[in-house]
Amino acid sequence: MEFFIKQLALADLLVGLISVLTDIVWRTTVIWHAGNIACKLIRFSQAVVTYSSTYVLVALSIDRYDAITRPMNFSGSWWRARALVAAAWGFSVIFSIPIIFLYEEKLIQDKKQCWIDLGSPIQWRIYMTLVSFTVFIAPTIIIGGCYMIIVATIWSQSGAMRQGPMRDDRRASSRGLIPRAKIKTVKMTFVIVFVFVLCWSPYIIFDLLQVYGHVPKTQTNIAVATFIQSLAPLNSAANPIIYCLFSTPFCKTVRQFPGFRDGARHVHITALAPIEINIARGQQ
Repeated sequence: MEFFIKQLALADLLVGLISVLTDIVWRTTVIWHAGNIACKLIRFSQAVVTYSSTYVLVALSIDRYDAITRPMNFSGSWWRARALVAAAWGFSVIFSIPIIFLYEEKLIQDKKQCWIDLGSPIQWRIYMTLVSFTVFIAPTIIIGGCYMIIVATIWSQSGAMRQGPMRDDRRASSRGLIPRAKIKTVKMTFVIVFVFVLCWSPYIIFDLLQVYGHVPKTQTNIAVATFIQSLAPLNSAANPIIYCLFSTPFCKTVRQFPGFRDGARHVHITALAPIEINIARGQQ
């Protein structure tokens, strides 16, 4: 689990350094000064790190799916974890290759820009549909499927957990039940996935509506589009905060604040009693 969290943190860091930072520099200078080759390489790198942040999250969800649905057969081996992450980065590179051919340095209103010009509206629709499917729709379907099965598995095991308290995770695993440590990591992953959908869905939905002609091109809508596009990178900015909030030392510190202990105890008793486990957070 820790390996996946580190990889997701690395992808999020690269989104900030490569994608967000270069866009800030470009918007500050207004004109593209780096040349055509740099235009292609930078846009390609931006696409790779954006895809990687998404597909490492998919790999993490698959890992949690295996850990919960097959607790007795789940090994969490070194090779398996690295194979999932390698596949995530591999898909990220493959899906980003078209960017090299689509972006180039162009004169836009007498200013050099790193630009993509597909020409006809149909080409834009095809492009945005494919991008939306690969960066958001397909990952969301996979992640959603994993978590539907995870929730169903936890629900089905809740009856067995009520039969008697488990003194440790080892005894729970030996009976085919789900250790609370694994459920803890599932809760953290679920929050990360929720933030991912929350940040990306407005951007994807708005762009699809725009290219399919359902959003008129007005100055107001252009301003709205700029704002919505800025939400997607917030996913990478939010993940480190989630890691911090769900880390065990941080949780223990927060629980010491007056008023939080009683509230947390009440939430545990009322909301989590059917499963009889205290779900905190952890990942990778």
